[in-house]
Amino acid sequence: MTPDVLLIGAGDLGAAVGLRLADLGHDVLALRRNASLVEAPLTGRSVDLTREAPDLDDVRPRLVVVALTARPRTEESYRATYVDGMARALDALVEPPERAVLVSSTAVHGSRDLPELEDETMPPAPADGPGRQLVAAEEAFHDRIPHGSVLRLSGLYGGASTRLLDQVREGRIDDPHRWTNRIHRTDAAAAVVHLLTMPAAPERLYLGTDDDPAQLGDVAAYLAVRLGAPAPPPADPAQGHGKRLSNARLRSTGWAPAYPSYREGYAAVGG
Repeated sequence: MTPDVLLIGAGDLGAAVGLRLADLGHDVLALRRNASLVEAPLTGRSVDLTREAPDLDDVRPRLVVVALTARPRTEESYRATYVDGMARALDALVEPPERAVLVSSTAVHGSRDLPELEDETMPPAPADGPGRQLVAAEEAFHDRIPHGSVLRLSGLYGGASTRLLDQVREGRIDDPHRWTNRIHRTDAAAAVVHLLTMPAAPERLYLGTDDDPAQLGDVAAYLAVRLGAPAPPPADPAQGHGKRLSNARLRSTGWAPAYPSYREGYAAVGG
């Protein structure tokens, strides 16, 4: 069978998206540095997009997902992966796909203190080099696939990373008043698949986040109870700072998170 889905990047999130699409009956080709790490029934193809263009002459994917991962978190690395690497892959397509989703990040919003929730109408305000390169990647994506959709994900959790859990266990919560936004990996993967397969044509930009922006101290306190860790400093809403994000546009398409807040998402921790 000729692949009808192309994954440009098949790490933790990209693989989860690909497996969901395979379960729906799609044949999925995944580009990854080491194709042996691509899980069946996905088909892997080895390519280092930071150095070379893939050979895609033999595929005509109807659906394309760009879910790349850059390491380390430097402007140079993000440029090489998200801008140059993505461009090499998209430029190798023989014809444009019917639908495409670029997984970006709400890091492009910076950390503005606003009284209202931020949504897709707010212009990007990246605070560092990686954020600037993500904006450049979004622009390069739409230059090549004008009808594609960018999905800016907030703090992704539920995969292999245990960074916040480790901080709570070690009592290293330095700023309990900071507003945080997050989305469970399961809901993020479901959002990508939803945008690719929903009946109506998706818009060009969505924020992917759960229903409940929360101060870090509140999240840490919940986790501390479940982990049997020391109580962190309490959060104070009056001292809250940082951005709070709305998922209203994505929810209006029919997507709904299975984990609407950190409470549901972290419910199994320590259990």
